[in-house]
Order: sequence, then structure tokens, then C-alpha cells
Amino acid sequence: MICRLKHCLSLILCLGISSSAHATSDAVALDSAAAWDIVAWDPPFDYQGQMRPLLYQPIEEASQPWHLCVTYPHLKDPYWLSVNYGMVEEAKRLGVNMTVLEAGGYPELPTQIEQLKHCTTAASDAIIVGTVSFNGLSPSIRTIAKTTPIIAAVNDIEDIGISAKAAVSWYSMGQKVGQYLAQRHPTKGTNEAKVAWFPGPTESGWVKFIDDGFHDAISGSGVQIVAVKWGDTGKDIQRNLLQEVLEETTDFDYIVGTALTADAAVSELLSRNLRGKIDIVSTYFTHNVFRGIKRGHILAAPTDSPVLQGRLAVDQAVRILEGKLTEPHLSPRILMIDQHNVGQFNTENSLAPASFWPTFEVISD
Repeated sequence: MICRLKHCLSLILCLGISSSAHATSDAVALDSAAAWDIVAWDPPFDYQGQMRPLLYQPIEEASQPWHLCVTYPHLKDPYWLSVNYGMVEEAKRLGVNMTVLEAGGYPELPTQIEQLKHCTTAASDAIIVGTVSFNGLSPSIRTIAKTTPIIAAVNDIEDIGISAKAAVSWYSMGQKVGQYLAQRHPTKGTNEAKVAWFPGPTESGWVKFIDDGFHDAISGSGVQIVAVKWGDTGKDIQRNLLQEVLEETTDFDYIVGTALTADAAVSELLSRNLRGKIDIVSTYFTHNVFRGIKRGHILAAPTDSPVLQGRLAVDQAVRILEGKLTEPHLSPRILMIDQHNVGQFNTENSLAPASFWPTFEVISD
């Protein structure tokens, strides 16, 4: 069925379930006293700065049912579903209201600009932005920030008007992947490896950084990029890009790219009788990537704990509204997951439960 959401500007397929989540007793209970083992950035918003280890104590409860407005690039990638889950659960735990909008994809900058306007007209107390563009929202944010605090979540963004950020360095995400391959193929001329590289959509606020980090990490190693395809993080789009490369050549050792690329590559390699001849590495972590690693179909992927990033963004928003913000820029730790540690890996901070569906509204009791 199609849900007609009161607060949404775009039509959203809700997969036959309700779009609202009420703060009821059956919500996932959290121990509010448990600290999060994360890092803070000094100075804030500067990934050239220093990471400081931090046992972070989340706020226990909001003083009133604030209204948070959130906009995501999309919810067609399981990664953002996990961010959504983290935000929804933290909003319920703290007792605040939340409206969620999704732009529909990284090319949809005009839609996200309109959604920011909607957040202001809806009298939101704070706005959380998972941006589609590094600086495309800057003029709007510069104006809105005069009256409403804005928190950046997940994707990197120009820091004009931003009050807080819950996000890792996407340069470091790309660097982790590059280092993983460079360690397997450390020197030119000996056991070299060829890579088909699928960094993601050029319009986004994270792809340039992940591309730079990957290139820098493999520089001087035996890893060589022989094909590059850019595109939005939809599975069909990534499958089409992958098919284009495979039609041109199969003379490479790794497919490296987005989680949607990795997911599509599993079936594509099987259908072309290439499984075991070409390995797959994802640049971030989703449910299908996790299953792929466990089953030996995907080699590795870094996790930046998207569930925890969602929780952090909501925590920061409430702290700003209540004058309690002490750490403007927080990140989970980045962990590389492969065959060696996937069996012991706790997915709680990285993956939404299988029972969770996209949720667009949280209403506090």
C-alpha cells in the first residue's frame, strides 16, 4: 500500500506497514547508563584534526518532547535503514518527536532543499541532515541556522551553519579498504592485483573523500585500478554499471565499491561462472554485505556503525536544545570486518534488526 504521510513532500512506498512509531513499552530498551566507546574530533568538523578516544555518556532523557525533523538522501540502501533505526530508537528512548523525510537519491538536491524548508515551516526545534551534497545545501543551511540548530549526520558536509556532527571520516573509510588490499598486495611486480572500482555517486557528500582515501592507501602498492564506474547507490544502477564493466573485460581480481555494488556482484559473478576468480570488497557495511562475508561470497567491508551514528545525531540534537552539548563532533570507531572476525562481530551498532521497517514518524506519549 501507499501511505500518505502528513509531513512528507515526496511519495514514499511504505511496504504495507504503518509509517508511525509510538514511544510504547515494547520499544527496544536501552541501558541509559551505558557509555558509548567512540571518538571525538579536535577541532570539530576538521578531519585533518585529531581523534580523541571517548567513553561518551548519552543523555538520559529529554526535558520535553522536542520535535526533530530529519532528511536523508534516500532509504533504498539498507545502510540508511540502519541509520533510521538508530534515530528512531534513540528518539523513543529520550521521549522526543521526530519526522523523517527522504530525498529519493543523491541527484535530488532540489528535493532536499525543499525538505529543509518544510522542516522550518513545520516548526521543528532542530533539524538533522544526511546530505545529498557536500556544499549544495550551504545557502539554505546558512539561512535556517539563524533560527534552528542543524546537526549533520553520516555524510560529510560543509560546516557552514552546522551546530554538531555525528559522522566518521569517509576518507578513512576509503583508506581502510585500500589498506586492506594493499596489505594483501604490498609491492609492485609481485602478486599484483587489478581492481574494478565503483566509488558511488559523484553528487554525494562522501564519495570524493572515500575515493581519495582509497587511492592514497593503494599508492605504491601492487594494487592497480583498471576500471572506474560512478553512479547512484541503487542496486539496479550499480548492477548495470557492473555489467558494463564485465562486458568489456573480466581481467581484474577485485570488484570494490558500494554495498549495493557488492550485493549485485555476488549474483553477477555466479551467473557468469566467475565466483572464486574475482573477489568482492565493499566500502561500507549492510545486512547483505554481512551475510555475504559470513557465506564467503564477499571478502571484507569496513563498518562505521550507522545505527550508532543515528543515535548520536539524535543525542546531539537534544543536547543542543537543552544547552548540554559538550562534544560537537563525534564518530564511532571504524572496524574492518572479514572472514577472520565476522563470527565474533556484534552487529548491534551496525545493522537494524530484520524486523525493522522504514519509519517516518515518532510520536512521544
